[in-house]
Amino acid sequence: MQKVNYQRRLDETLRRISERGETPRLLLHACCAPCSSYVLSYLCDYFSVTLYYDNPNISPFEEYRKRGDELKRLVSLLPVRHPVTLCEADWDPAPFFALAKGHEDEPEGGARCRACYELRLTRAAEQAVKCGADYFTTTLSVSPYKHVDVLNELGGALAERYGVPYLFSDFKKRGGYQQSIALSNTYQLYRQNYCGCVYSAAARRRKDAQANGELPL
Repeated sequence: MQKVNYQRRLDETLRRISERGETPRLLLHACCAPCSSYVLSYLCDYFSVTLYYDNPNISPFEEYRKRGDELKRLVSLLPVRHPVTLCEADWDPAPFFALAKGHEDEPEGGARCRACYELRLTRAAEQAVKCGADYFTTTLSVSPYKHVDVLNELGGALAERYGVPYLFSDFKKRGGYQQSIALSNTYQLYRQNYCGCVYSAAARRRKDAQANGELPL
């Protein structure tokens, strides 16, 4: 089966938008400020963006709040062509822990992560409907640790269910991840060392302990 080139699909969509001379409204789900930095600098040339911070997987609350505050700071500092509106959901980790039940010990990238992607993308699609967005997508694909095929598959299915087109993309392409690191350094953004959930945090602690010789490899 031939692998889909999601960057090419994005290029085609952006070309059509430019040819029409439009500025569509995009609901952009945001996981954190570092990932959002590059994606915003890229997409705000084409869209009026509502940046949607809704991540029930992130724990504890202090971490959720810190990432949200960094998003606010980024939006206030980043020079963009079209305006960005930040929309933040209340922190409620219960839906995430419900879907993670029985999958607590799975490695990163397994069924728990797929269910987490689907939860957050579903909530983004619902918010896109509420705010009258022309497209919705997520910053998650800028990370080399996220499964871009799964994200786009879920986004496409949700687009059919909710009637809002999904902006197919692979933001790590063309050095997107490296550019997000550079922008994080420029704006001195807080860069967390784990995805956000308690399970990824525990995995990170084990990895650090092994690297320091505190645990066997």
